[in-house]
Amino acid sequence: MKFGGTSVGSAVNIRKVREILAEEPGDVVVVVSALGGITDQILRAARMAAAGDPLFREELTAIRERHLEVTGALFSMPERTEVAQKAGAILDELDLVLTGIALVGELTPKTLDRILGMGERISSGIIASFLGAELTDSAGLIVTDSQYGKAAVDFRETNSRIRDAYEGFRGRRVMPGFIARNSHGDFTTLGRGGSDYTAAIVAAALRADALEIWTDVDGFMTADPRVISSAYTIPALTYAEAMELSNFGAKVVYPPTILPVYKKDIPVHILNTMNPKGPGTVITRSPVNGRERPIKGISSIQGIALLTIQGIGMVGVTGIAMRLFSALAREKINIILISQASSENTISIAIEEQKATAAESAIREEFEREIRHDQINRVIVETGLSIVAIVGENMRQSTGVAGKLFSTIGRNGINVIAIAQGASELNISWVVRSEDLRKTLNVVHESFFLSENTVLNVFLAGTGLVGSHLLAQIANQQEKLLRESRLKIRLAGITNTRQMLFNREGIDPAGFREALPEKGEKADIAAFVEKMTGMNLYNSVFVDCTSSETVASMYHRILSGNIHIVAANKTAASSEYENYLLLKRTAKQKGVKFLFETNVGAGLPIINTLNDLVNSGDKIISIEAVMSGTLNFIFNTISEEVPLSRTIRLARDAGFTEPDPRVDLSGADVVRKLLILARESGYHLEKEEIRIIPFIPAEYFQGSREEFWQKIPALDPLFEEKRKILAGGHKRWRFVASFREGQARAELREIEQGHPFYDLEGSNNLIIYQTERYNEFPMLIKGYGAGAAVTAAGVFADLIRVSNI
Repeated sequence: MKFGGTSVGSAVNIRKVREILAEEPGDVVVVVSALGGITDQILRAARMAAAGDPLFREELTAIRERHLEVTGALFSMPERTEVAQKAGAILDELDLVLTGIALVGELTPKTLDRILGMGERISSGIIASFLGAELTDSAGLIVTDSQYGKAAVDFRETNSRIRDAYEGFRGRRVMPGFIARNSHGDFTTLGRGGSDYTAAIVAAALRADALEIWTDVDGFMTADPRVISSAYTIPALTYAEAMELSNFGAKVVYPPTILPVYKKDIPVHILNTMNPKGPGTVITRSPVNGRERPIKGISSIQGIALLTIQGIGMVGVTGIAMRLFSALAREKINIILISQASSENTISIAIEEQKATAAESAIREEFEREIRHDQINRVIVETGLSIVAIVGENMRQSTGVAGKLFSTIGRNGINVIAIAQGASELNISWVVRSEDLRKTLNVVHESFFLSENTVLNVFLAGTGLVGSHLLAQIANQQEKLLRESRLKIRLAGITNTRQMLFNREGIDPAGFREALPEKGEKADIAAFVEKMTGMNLYNSVFVDCTSSETVASMYHRILSGNIHIVAANKTAASSEYENYLLLKRTAKQKGVKFLFETNVGAGLPIINTLNDLVNSGDKIISIEAVMSGTLNFIFNTISEEVPLSRTIRLARDAGFTEPDPRVDLSGADVVRKLLILARESGYHLEKEEIRIIPFIPAEYFQGSREEFWQKIPALDPLFEEKRKILAGGHKRWRFVASFREGQARAELREIEQGHPFYDLEGSNNLIIYQTERYNEFPMLIKGYGAGAAVTAAGVFADLIRVSNI
């Protein structure tokens, strides 16, 4: 025998019920809720009538029209007339009661319970006629006390009546849910969602084989799918897990539903009326296939207030908690979460936000003497909060769950205001600001592998050569990353000097050129950072592919917002030492990454290798490096046929130079790179302390870029003369940066054959680290060190490193 509760939203749902029952063998009782929206319409009409608003009759007319619409869709004449007459009698009763409410101007809880159940009475009559099933009046079977609105069931009397009514039952019956009567015969209700509860009560009384709850979702989800698109159906839960998830906001099942079937060990199946072939969720006593994950689901409650009483006069005093809870109970205020310091000097409770004022008044009244004598010195009320809970019976068998949970939350910049965990370890609950709720749910869902993929939300500044190459690489690698590394890179924001664009769901990296002018707004880097921070997305990464000082000036603000930074821009890491140190410290304090591998050597592993050496306890003795791919290209290309000015143009056309090639020719770019390496080696060094010996006269760096291109050919004869002498001595030019014993310099050197720098080809870089460990035989890192494609690849690699935190 199976017993089911179903939500009836429309004629379509009712037809689905018949289709489902056609495939169900055995005896079935169908417990139904009201037609979608009718209960709310009745409540609205009743309140209008009590307020003396004559428009309550329009609501009543709308209810009649809704009923006729459903019966017209399900029945043909003359059956339609018969069904309409039965429902019409209930609607006439509703009309009389609403008229009485309007006359006396009062809506009592008793009267409200009488009319609220009329939606279920109408729906059950329609479904019984449509299915050709017998209609049973559940209000005559379920007996409660007189606590109108959420009456408590008298199970002894109720079970006896149900067993008597169903003795010898075979076939199919329909019952209205939600409604009951007290011992005086007056209508009561079981609380919103009480139709599920009705089905559970009947199933438990008759020791049914199963309880099926047919609703509009596929079952319990790992999280709210409206917030987390990757949430999926939980195949199996224990009774305890289902209760916890329901109590903490998962509205799949009315929480009291679980208790009657739990006591009789009856399995509960949560199924979707519109997707009857779906597996749904089964709820039983013992865990089913739950060993692979410590938690089953995440739930949340919004609209929470946190009340905290604090005072050293509470320490060691018995009865404080009892008085607190009693004061709130007298005001019928439900406590959702309790958190108490072990020192006993604070107690925090979470309640519904709309009850905060009444709760504060009750607390101040109860503890008036203690407050007056400063034994309790603070009563704090915080609003705009939400509770988040993770639930899973396997948490008690898994170490480190709480540590991983709060580490992940903290790393994403989410402040936890209060925490509660029972000794059973079934539930860990915590309070956060409501604006952090979406981010919290996403972070936790992903952290505990409830999401199959790790998601990085990328905000890109700069769509020039490096930025566009990066987006092309992301577009080309997305499928592979998702398949092999379970990594999804979502472009959530993008800006250049003209437009900026945001999309929480993601921007197509392959179509950014079209999207920016079509959908973007005027670019403003301060506004971009503000919007990025305000979106509050988890695993956010700001990627700087500009060379802008203005963009770099935003780094501290970005890191302070718990957003990772991946920078191809050298400005920040080569700025004043105090600023460099501030950014490094902020990233460490906030638990985010500040990565700038491509600042030196494009995609070569120069900075990461240096970090590994230093972090493992090695000491850098000296650095010698050729790390301007631009200058190395120029000095490898210069020849009798290709003069200096021509090589500079070739380097620019190949994308090796900065927008203004004088930055490279001055050696300034090399100085910045050497400065970064020295700092990453652990040395306090400022840019002004690096001696630079220019190889091009100072006058060539004055004036506009166009004037430079006009003047530079004048140096061609001089450099050709020097080049011939150099070639005759089997030497080559290399622009070398060096650091030893705190002294740093950058200069053009003549390199003899046999030196590691001599055979550097094209735009290759070579860095030589001499350390305490690599002393006699220094470490060499060599490779392609310039170009947009390899720089973009280095940025991409840093993004992957962020995903591995």
